[in-house]
Amino acid sequence: MKERFDHIIVGGGSSGSVAAARLVNEGRRVLLLEGGYSHRHPLLDMPPGIFKMINGSKYMRYHHTIPQEHLDGRVHDIPQANVLGGGSSVNAQVYMRGRPSDYDEWHEMLRGENDYPGWGWSDVLPHFRTMEGNNRLYNELHGADGPLLVSDPGHINDMSRWFVQAIQALGEPFNPDFNGSKQRGVGFYQFMNRRGRRSSAAYAFLAPLADNPNLVIRLQSRVRKIEIENGRAIGVTYRDAKGIDHRVYADGEVIVASGALVTPQLLMLSGIGPAGQLREHGIPCIADLPGIGENLVDHPEVPLIAKANGPYGYYKQGIGWRMLLNGLHFRLFRSGPILSAGVEAGAFVNPRDPDAEPTIQAFCVPIIYLDRDTLGLVDDTYGLTITTVVVKPKSRGFVRLRSADPEDMPLVSPNLLKHPDDAQAMIDGQRFFIRAFETSPLAERIERVSIPDPNDLSDEAIMKHCRRFVKTNYHPSGTCRMGTASDPMAVLDSRLRVRGIENLRVCDLSAMPNINAGNTNAPAMMLGSRCAELITGRPTISTSQFGPRLSEQGDMSVATLS
Repeated sequence: MKERFDHIIVGGGSSGSVAAARLVNEGRRVLLLEGGYSHRHPLLDMPPGIFKMINGSKYMRYHHTIPQEHLDGRVHDIPQANVLGGGSSVNAQVYMRGRPSDYDEWHEMLRGENDYPGWGWSDVLPHFRTMEGNNRLYNELHGADGPLLVSDPGHINDMSRWFVQAIQALGEPFNPDFNGSKQRGVGFYQFMNRRGRRSSAAYAFLAPLADNPNLVIRLQSRVRKIEIENGRAIGVTYRDAKGIDHRVYADGEVIVASGALVTPQLLMLSGIGPAGQLREHGIPCIADLPGIGENLVDHPEVPLIAKANGPYGYYKQGIGWRMLLNGLHFRLFRSGPILSAGVEAGAFVNPRDPDAEPTIQAFCVPIIYLDRDTLGLVDDTYGLTITTVVVKPKSRGFVRLRSADPEDMPLVSPNLLKHPDDAQAMIDGQRFFIRAFETSPLAERIERVSIPDPNDLSDEAIMKHCRRFVKTNYHPSGTCRMGTASDPMAVLDSRLRVRGIENLRVCDLSAMPNINAGNTNAPAMMLGSRCAELITGRPTISTSQFGPRLSEQGDMSVATLS
């Protein structure tokens, strides 16, 4: 017998989890296929646990870029989640939506079609607000009753406080809410956790549906092809953990939510994409969409690192007797460093025009923090890392097929900092934040700046540093972007529907027309919620559309696993 569902969602990440929850709560029977593993692991649950895994774990897939010529041929990693809940199960949990102008920009890019649903700030804000369960803020911008638990830092290191004070001394205002009326300033981030427990999309949206038979979740089930018949998506073929292929069918729509690197690969493997590229790999072209895999945009991140002159920060707090002591403190008193996500403070600034919208986001990390391919280039000791991020990059890259074999990972070229405006913005950001190391009260705790060389802050010297250390901020997006019918590179219409194929939508970050200013996990959840709304026709008006709220100390089981 053919196994049938109302909807099949490919990818159990942030957007797929939210879409599944909303559809199930509308009475739809949903199959959620996730290629990765269960999110239930103590290191994933604890806010700082991912720092133990980021440089090597089965919960991550590591895409290696093709050699980046503008970075002197460097190859670097783009880690992507390989776990239920996606990025929300393995990220640093920073809760950011972007600024209203990001979505008003989407509105200007997308409006004009007869069935345009609206993508401006006023259209997306109800989704953010209804999902949110904030422990401090409750107003026209923030919700307190939603299933996604959002909290202030449970623990703040002195290094983070000194950073905030130093940036204020440089003239930036204190900002108590980066998701408030203004983004500019310095302050403490809010996080998707509560009392030392991560609030991932799997916990917030799927776990409350554990007893609902309308939600079926299959892990380690990687989709190999979308089945298309007469121009209509009818189901998918996936391979289970034992290597057995299965075909399942959808009476309604197939929704792809595999992320900005895998979603375009899957569409191309299914015959949807640039006809010439498909021909090269012997794949029959069903729909010629040249924009699939193009427009890859990510936030570039470059570290500034200083050595401390004392035992400040989180150095060695996760090993040996310190780890045991912190664990005991957490168990007994629910307090201490384990309540920190490892980053607590940050800033949004515009070094060239302070009154204009910020061009740079910064993260204060109270350790010496480097990516996998730059480990060992700086002394491993007490220190502080400030990462600077270009929030509205102009550089664009691509995702292409490596072969017609679904087991092969795609070719990825993010082209970070390739656009000269991005390079200049990063240089300006680096110069601004290196001054923080020299400003009281932070200056009194810094022995020396390790990178870049503070004695040579010429554009050429800083750019050399950036070419060596730039990396992903873990926010790839845009590779199947929405656009109007007059846009030849648009993959989706403004209702997230794949052009030229019926019953097929995409709801992950690849759908973004342009990246938002700030972390992208909350926007990914918004896209999942919006997708469900567009399918059912029911606007977001109540937290009940996401299912019952999981108690803060409640059951963490997952929905029906088969």
